[in-house]
Amino acid sequence: MNDTTIIELGVQAMLITAKLAAPILLTALVIGFGISLFQSVTQIQEATLSFVPKAIGIGVALLLTGSWMVHEIISFTSDLYQKIPSLLG
Repeated sequence: MNDTTIIELGVQAMLITAKLAAPILLTALVIGFGISLFQSVTQIQEATLSFVPKAIGIGVALLLTGSWMVHEIISFTSDLYQKIPSLLG
């Protein structure tokens, strides 16, 4: 195993992490922005107002993209396990 292989595995791990986190983070970002815009327009300054809509939105995002996330992580892990003999030898 050389340096290039280690860097390649690290880059693949970071890419799969970004792909899996993107739906949840983007959902929270959009809902948070919408709630912040609503708060600034109506001048309601309640910090806990955005918690429930974000929690519901993230739950919906997980329901919609959860099976895709599980498929991606399983395929990444199985590919990684299949590479073990070539990495060691």
